[in-house]
Amino acid sequence: MSVTNLINIVSQFKIEGRFLSAAPIGSGHINDSWLITTEPSDVPDYVLQRINHAIFRDVPELTNNILKVTRHLRQRLLCVDAGIPFFHIIQLIQTRTGNYFFHDTDGNYWRLYDHVRNTKSYDIVRNPALAREAGKAFGIFQYLTSDLDATSLFEILPDFHHIAARLTAFRETIRLNPANRVSGVSDEIAFVESRADEMHSILRLGEQGKIPLRVTHNDTKFNNVLFNTADKAIAVVDLDTVMPGYILYDFGDAIRTGANTGAEDEADLSKVNIDLSLFEAYASGYLEITDNFLEKSEIEYLAFSAKFMTYIIGLRFLTDYIDGDHYYKTMFQGHNLQRARAQFKLLQSMEQHFREMREIIRIYT
Repeated sequence: MSVTNLINIVSQFKIEGRFLSAAPIGSGHINDSWLITTEPSDVPDYVLQRINHAIFRDVPELTNNILKVTRHLRQRLLCVDAGIPFFHIIQLIQTRTGNYFFHDTDGNYWRLYDHVRNTKSYDIVRNPALAREAGKAFGIFQYLTSDLDATSLFEILPDFHHIAARLTAFRETIRLNPANRVSGVSDEIAFVESRADEMHSILRLGEQGKIPLRVTHNDTKFNNVLFNTADKAIAVVDLDTVMPGYILYDFGDAIRTGANTGAEDEADLSKVNIDLSLFEAYASGYLEITDNFLEKSEIEYLAFSAKFMTYIIGLRFLTDYIDGDHYYKTMFQGHNLQRARAQFKLLQSMEQHFREMREIIRIYT
């Protein structure tokens, strides 16, 4: 994307100051993002994103979800007690025509957020203090949205964490074998199938009404938390997948990404394990905020949710690999398979330490 094109796109929005520079940022698998620096120095900078509308097919509803949740968060912050730390709510910037996204002549959809200056994020968190801060951040997000009717949000990605639907798609992809890759992943397929029944547990709880439907973030990777220069968590970002769901999905995905001793796509599987010190730190921060409103049934399955989310993300990576790599961005041949193997190794580590994980949850509730 040329600078001239980026300048033209940014000019469609109501920004303060003048465009100075643009630089790619982020490590997300889906959208493309640029940090837009402006001048003079006392005006805000921005984050420009090209929305992947092949995945987020209803951009108006996607935008409505984000606006509804961020407005609710701001309103709630005005009335909550002083026990909530400082929390920044990201803000969509209007276009010059009054919308919150721009649709260009090439069919691309663009949006602009305010940039939170002097912040950083982490792809891998090895410090328990940071893990605890991230737990508090996602706990605050869920506490502040706990009184927002989840059914008022659009299900932007239907069946996103629906295990029965994911397994059906997985088995159909195996049957079709479009990229002729099935013969090379027989061990991974067996791994998935051997745990398939157990992984229906959260879905069954929901269908039986034993856990409530809540507003969920659905992408609680640690790099979706912004930290200030003192390493205090001050914001949760990437609200594309905010929609109705079970809170267990959010807790589990945070542990999957944040308490992993290796990278999400680690090639050396000996480096991939659950770090119980990070698990405990995250859980303690999270439960400090959420223990007073979570139901007992939700708390009981927090440890299991980490296994579930690691399983389902590994399943999705493996499905995409067998399908020919159409969903996730890949950097090299076999990238999705490498990602899947790393997730399955992490799941094995969680299985080995599951009793300890459950005991940690009990300590903080």
